[in-house]
Amino acid sequence: MMTQRIITSFAVGKLHSSLKVNFIQKRAIIMGENKLKDLSADFAVDIINLIKELKSKRESIISNQIGRSGTSIGANIREAQYAHSKADFIAKLQIALKEANETGYWLELLSRTGYINNDLYKDLDTKCGTLRVLLISSINTAKKNN
Repeated sequence: MMTQRIITSFAVGKLHSSLKVNFIQKRAIIMGENKLKDLSADFAVDIINLIKELKSKRESIISNQIGRSGTSIGANIREAQYAHSKADFIAKLQIALKEANETGYWLELLSRTGYINNDLYKDLDTKCGTLRVLLISSINTAKKNN
C-alpha cells in the first residue's frame, strides 16, 4: 500500500499539470464509483429484506414497486461502469438517481401507512439519501470533465 502511494505520488509529480489534474479527477471518479457500487449493493440487500417482511404482512403493491426501484439503483450504477461514452455514463447515473428518488417516495408511503416503523424508515431513507448525494456529485463531476 505504501509503495503504491509512493509510486502514484512520483508518477503524478512527473505529469504535466493539466494531466495531473485529469489523473486526480479520474481517480476520484473511480473511487466514488466503488463507494457507490458498494453502498448501492448493500442498499439493495436491505430492500430485498424489506420486501420479505412486507410480503409476510401480505403487502404486495408497494413492495413490488420498491423492489424494482430500490434494486435498480445499483444495477444502473453497474451499467455505467461499461458505458459506451461519457454521455452514456452520465445517463446511467441519472437513471440511478431517478430510481433512488422513487425509492424514497415508496419508503415514505410505507412509513405513512404503518408498514414500517419510524426507525427503519429513517435508516433506509438516510441510506437512500446518501446514494442520491453521491450520485449527484458523480454526475456533476462527470459533466465538469467534458
